[in-house]
Amino acid sequence: MIYIGGYMADTEALRLQIPRGIERLIFDKLANGAGRYSYANEEELYFEIRLRAEIINAAREQSRSGLRFSTFRDARVNPAYWEKTREGGFLLKRGVSAAVAITDIFRNGPMYATECATAIVIIYYKALLNIYKPGLFDRVFTNIELMNWHYLDRNLREIGDMVRAADFIPGDRRYFMNPDVNPLTPELQGENVIDMSGGYYYGHDLGITSASEIIKFLNENRKEGATRSAYLMDLVGRPNFKRLGNIYFPNR
Repeated sequence: MIYIGGYMADTEALRLQIPRGIERLIFDKLANGAGRYSYANEEELYFEIRLRAEIINAAREQSRSGLRFSTFRDARVNPAYWEKTREGGFLLKRGVSAAVAITDIFRNGPMYATECATAIVIIYYKALLNIYKPGLFDRVFTNIELMNWHYLDRNLREIGDMVRAADFIPGDRRYFMNPDVNPLTPELQGENVIDMSGGYYYGHDLGITSASEIIKFLNENRKEGATRSAYLMDLVGRPNFKRLGNIYFPNR
């Protein structure tokens, strides 16, 4: 259910203002869901819908980018824009435009390698870049360090938290758990994914695929004698859409 300014919204009227395709699908999930989704005004709602759509678009871009999968130990960066940290993260070089550096990961993906959590963080930055454009993006994100959920910018800190939710909305971060992972491949203890809608998910190195295929892959990487199947957790990770929207609309 959608509430605007404390009142239940006229979703029939609002729906006509939402572009067809993934944005309208997101709107329908919010409008018809079990949860209560409250916004101060229509701009807040439209921003969340647009950002969710751009998260999905960025996931598609990453799936085509050639970004490689690796452990932190074997992570790779383009040294023109990033420094590889001792822990295996990507640290934005001093004096480099954050917008240019994030864009380079998508343009020159084969030069980069990382694990699935960091890849998901990169998607959020690219989605915001698609909305903010380079000028605002560079002003907001001046000191990026990419390494799973450990060094998140304060404006993105909520994506590191998985919480229970009444609904699962396209653009959400989800997680497939592999409880009986093979100890020789601890990097496959689970898979961070983006909900692409329609039962499909994007996971780094797996591409865009179904839940059953992700579970099958994880189950093929369990310890000997494993009895527990991998599964999709009923948790979500979401950015603070209102805070990010306030950055985009500072004077509303």
